[in-house]
Amino acid sequence: MMMLRYELKLPDFEIDQSPTFVSLWLAKEGCAVSQDQPLIEIAVGSVVIDLPSPVDGVLAEKKVATDESLQVGQTLAVIEQVLDL
Repeated sequence: MMMLRYELKLPDFEIDQSPTFVSLWLAKEGCAVSQDQPLIEIAVGSVVIDLPSPVDGVLAEKKVATDESLQVGQTLAVIEQVLDL
């Protein structure tokens, strides 16, 4: 078995991103998540965007808190995936 760690980073939404912050976490640390499952709501100005998991795995660590201000490229979460080789 092999463990992979994916860092979910804040993408550049190519809209006015000021202010940008975590609105709501939709998954809990330690819980299984599926690829494309919404993990976190990001408030960008007056717009709220659901950010999905890039892979199947476990939400191992939240790197930011609700209402925390964010920067493009900032790591938001770590998702661990176990692969059977």
